[in-house]
Amino acid sequence: MTTTKLLTCKNAALSVALFLTVAISGCKKKDIAQDETLTGPAKKEATNSTSAIGVTGPKGVCYVEVNNADIRNVGKYKLSTGQQLFDIAIIFAANINYNTSTQKAELFFNTNVSNVLTNKTTYIKPLQDKGIKVLLSILGNHQGAGFCNFTSQASAQAFAQQLANAVNTYGLDGIDFDDEYAEYGNNGTGQPNASSFVYLVTALRQLLPNKIISFYFYGPAASRLSYNGVTVGSKVNYSWNAIYGSYSVPNVPGLAKANLGPAAVDIQATSSSTAASLATQTVNNSYGIYLYYNLPNSDVHTYLSSISSNLYGGKTTVYTP
Repeated sequence: MTTTKLLTCKNAALSVALFLTVAISGCKKKDIAQDETLTGPAKKEATNSTSAIGVTGPKGVCYVEVNNADIRNVGKYKLSTGQQLFDIAIIFAANINYNTSTQKAELFFNTNVSNVLTNKTTYIKPLQDKGIKVLLSILGNHQGAGFCNFTSQASAQAFAQQLANAVNTYGLDGIDFDDEYAEYGNNGTGQPNASSFVYLVTALRQLLPNKIISFYFYGPAASRLSYNGVTVGSKVNYSWNAIYGSYSVPNVPGLAKANLGPAAVDIQATSSSTAASLATQTVNNSYGIYLYYNLPNSDVHTYLSSISSNLYGGKTTVYTP
């Protein structure tokens, strides 16, 4: 069973020129479908690029606790111009479990995650049809298995294969790594080591050369991003801040500003004024991602408008698909 995501919150204007530009031109974000194809493992396409009508804007990434809410809610919100508010939806979360008999890490889906995945035509494809990418987040589960304690390249490769199989089986657009709740050492497992996470993302990138790999910047993995000359930043597409209600740039060498999200909000806990301020900082500092967590089943378009007005100069509307 997944564990509710870390809820730590820190109570932490757009320039007149930007507001005038958006007011005159309208707003539209670049189609994410054109952003993820890698010609090599180190290639990163700009995520804050000029759109067809000449306006730039960060991509919206949204985690949904599928134990409590419908992932399809991500597709309900649009900007006043008709563009989808969110570009990436993340199913939160599958788990990395530890099989004490085989002493190996195993990918695990609880009932709610399994329901979303096995009914992909109902839950996943409708979002993809709107141009929204759908990722599966992988989270520790208190059993000692995690991304940072694989003891060999082969063991990391084996788990990467499980992840790739899930992406291919359920028609997903990629994998998100969240190094929380592993409780390294439980069940006799090892502590984090320097090579494990690099081996894992390297193997997954080889298996999924054209899919999205993202990293929730938190946990032991956040300080183990390079090994033997290989960097995690050369393998993943994006990384974002993990502390809701705060602004902190993930330190992932190899990722440009366009691939980083320093602003993170919990929709059900971060105040709208803080969320709006974080949006302003994101635009003023030219970062390419704005992270949302905990999208509920209820209508929150007024809250989201406080963010989108500063990100794109336009309000958020809600509609029934």
